[in-house]
Amino acid sequence: MRTESDCVFCGISAGDLPSTTVARSERAIAFMDINPVTPGHTLVAPLSHATDLFDVTAEDLVACVHLAQQIAERARDRLGADGVNLLNCSGVAANQTVFHFHVHVIPRFEDQPSKDRIGLPWESVPGDLDEIERIGALLS
Repeated sequence: MRTESDCVFCGISAGDLPSTTVARSERAIAFMDINPVTPGHTLVAPLSHATDLFDVTAEDLVACVHLAQQIAERARDRLGADGVNLLNCSGVAANQTVFHFHVHVIPRFEDQPSKDRIGLPWESVPGDLDEIERIGALLS
């Protein structure tokens, strides 16, 4: 298992740094975010160090998504969440601040602004269909 000595999430997964851990599997760990945007905001990270989405192995990514699904179900069943967002920020331009791959599990609470202050959804604006098709071809 790959670790980085100066990585906060590696320290958490090794048990060297404090956290409120809520679940763990053979490949991933789920712990409470210390800067939550909603009650129950949880982070899911692989036990093995990976910098971001471009660096994480397929096996660790699957393990993180599977554990995130379990946490989402708990948020719905135990916290009364009306929905859940999964969010990953990869790279500085995407607002990544801890450079160990992780997924945010963010419970959403309908009509409860004191609990739900994340600021989603973003404004959906119709795009230029020719440009969408052009970019889609680049990604195909």
